[in-house]
Amino acid sequence: MPRFAFEDFTPGSTQVLGPITVSKDAIIAFAREYDPQPFHVDEIAAKDSFVGTLIASGWHTCALNMRLLADGIILDSTSMGSPGIDELKWMRPVRPGDTLRSRMTVLDSRPSRSRPSIGLVQFQFEMLNQDDEIVMIQKNWIMFGRKETGLAINGSRRPPVERASSASASAIELPPMSANPYLEDLVAGQTEVLGEYAFTSEDIIRFAKQFDPQRFHVDPDAAKVSLFGELCASGWQTASIWMKLLAGHRDRIRSETLARGERPARLGPSPGFSNLKWLKPVYVGDTITYRTTLTGKRVSASRPGWGLATHHNIGVNQHGEEVFAFDGAVFWERRSER
Repeated sequence: MPRFAFEDFTPGSTQVLGPITVSKDAIIAFAREYDPQPFHVDEIAAKDSFVGTLIASGWHTCALNMRLLADGIILDSTSMGSPGIDELKWMRPVRPGDTLRSRMTVLDSRPSRSRPSIGLVQFQFEMLNQDDEIVMIQKNWIMFGRKETGLAINGSRRPPVERASSASASAIELPPMSANPYLEDLVAGQTEVLGEYAFTSEDIIRFAKQFDPQRFHVDPDAAKVSLFGELCASGWQTASIWMKLLAGHRDRIRSETLARGERPARLGPSPGFSNLKWLKPVYVGDTITYRTTLTGKRVSASRPGWGLATHHNIGVNQHGEEVFAFDGAVFWERRSER
């Protein structure tokens, strides 16, 4: 019998999860696979970066918070996953040797209107370093089974799907960004297709064992009797693959720019994101195509030579279904200050 069910989370209650110490090797290993920007993978290159030192990918910090949550609560609970993240802010860099804890606060809870056997709990997670500085704040809902209705949820195979409509496919036809854009060159509505990624059972299980070892991410047999009906990817893996493809896209732009004898525009870190939604499960064999669309930009008041670009991002599976979306922001170098 799991220790934690929906009824065990009382609004206002707080618990500290962890700690976990982040090594340089772990920072570099995660970044090399999912976020190979210079300030995440190369100590020397990081000295000339926006921050000035080697730091962990923000997505790595998210994954570490998920691991602390899994070990402290989720693996001994009736958890059925999360629909997404309402808001997340990366407040301070995470550096090699930092020891992190996650302060979990229950903000709200309510029974599901459509599924009587499920309740939803809203949490706030504040990740703290060894100096009690907040490095990340996250707010999101998680689904839990309710005690009085029984803990077993019979899964079902994924339902049949229809092909994408012409309206959803039309996003590909929006104008692309320029070959080497600085902040001044960006125009709202510009879209880039970052690439596609095929999810395998080996990749899904490998990521989940390290960061999100819930049964429907690591055990195909257990997944069959879960809410999802089949083995599916952790939402944090779906998000990390977006970052992986974005980094690869930027690397291609950088290489092409250098080949023309130009200096590439630099991107800095992201302050966070909002409205992250895991809209549909990503199953073994699914191929997700990721796109990013610029939604706005502004000059930074605190960072000379930089601005902040905002973007909407989606992942679409091979059936034309949107499975992933979020609104993000990133520091972007200005042309006029160079």
